Amino acid sequence: MDVTVPLPRRASSLARTVLPWAGVAVLPVTVLLAPAVAWSRDGLGFGDWWLPGRYLVPLLAVAPPAGLLRRRPVLALGLMLAAACVVTVTVHVPEDGYLRDIWYVQFLVIDLVVGLVAAHRSRRVSVPAAVVVLAVQVLASFVNPSQEPLSRAILSVLAVVTAWTVGDSVRGRRRHAEALRSHAAAEAVTAERLRIARELHDMVAHSIGVIAIQAGVGARVIDTQPAQARAALATIEATSRDTLAGLRRTLGALRRPDAESASLDPTPGLDDLDRLVAAAGDAGVQVELRRRGRPVEVPADLGLAAFRIVQEALTNVVRHAGTDRCRVTVEHGSGEVMVDVVDDGRGGPVAGDGHGIVGMRERVALLGGRFRAGPRPEGGFRVTARLPVPEADR
Repeated sequence: MDVTVPLPRRASSLARTVLPWAGVAVLPVTVLLAPAVAWSRDGLGFGDWWLPGRYLVPLLAVAPPAGLLRRRPVLALGLMLAAACVVTVTVHVPEDGYLRDIWYVQFLVIDLVVGLVAAHRSRRVSVPAAVVVLAVQVLASFVNPSQEPLSRAILSVLAVVTAWTVGDSVRGRRRHAEALRSHAAAEAVTAERLRIARELHDMVAHSIGVIAIQAGVGARVIDTQPAQARAALATIEATSRDTLAGLRRTLGALRRPDAESASLDPTPGLDDLDRLVAAAGDAGVQVELRRRGRPVEVPADLGLAAFRIVQEALTNVVRHAGTDRCRVTVEHGSGEVMVDVVDDGRGGPVAGDGHGIVGMRERVALLGGRFRAGPRPEGGFRVTARLPVPEADR
């Protein structure tokens, strides 16, 4: 299927690709003009504001490669450094103040780019780049020297070292924040799996209790009441199959800490969504609950996952959506149960530090389903989960 890219987006992408290299193409022109313009008295001005061309052109000599800073900062740094060096060597004007001003401004811009490279590239790249800039800048301090070239060299060392240190510190803080977010997300996944394991433990404990009771009944009446014994065995078989199906889908990926005790509350499911709707109403959000398709009995772990997804989604609506209305749709389709929670609130991207979305996605993934959460184009937020119903339970 062909996808037509809108013209404004295509033009914007083309401009972002072409304009930086157009600036690089203009670079030789500005470098070659700098020596000639250094003797000129012309310039640009509006009213009382005036900028001599002899200052403007040498400063623009380091500006054209700036378009490459976002994607190729090292290349941009190299071009800017080369342009500044050519201007320093070729501009000869018997004015110490003019030469000093041009030199300081050009290399100050280059030092800032050194900090930018250190903030966005690894030390294996930023350290050699800073060393090269420092060496070239110190040598350039003694070309066309104005007053006290040694002071310019010392200032160059301080400026480059400071810029690299600040940039590297920014990069280090960014990496630390990313590591914290990754660790928090991993902990959220682990906590959610442990929570699912505890809830699944409730289901398993209930099933084993039923099996034990029915086995005892069958053992006592097998000789005197064969029909009741067969009924007990049938109950044991059905309960065992349901429990093993749930364990096969979920328990293999989970572990329950021995130190934590399981809750004795009954496992909630799709039939308990009405109390979530009532709770959300008490919190100020009116929820419209829609049920579509022919309701069928689903495994306990699937019903529990659907319940928790709706619970977490409604919690997010109450806390973050800024709206007083929400719609929950539960649809029993062919081989799956679809849960859809939609609101018309403020929307916005998924928060990077939130664990609710991580937990919902983990539940759906453990059941082999599909999950999607994000802002809607028309406004608001949507959470959709599709949970497959095992063939034996359809």
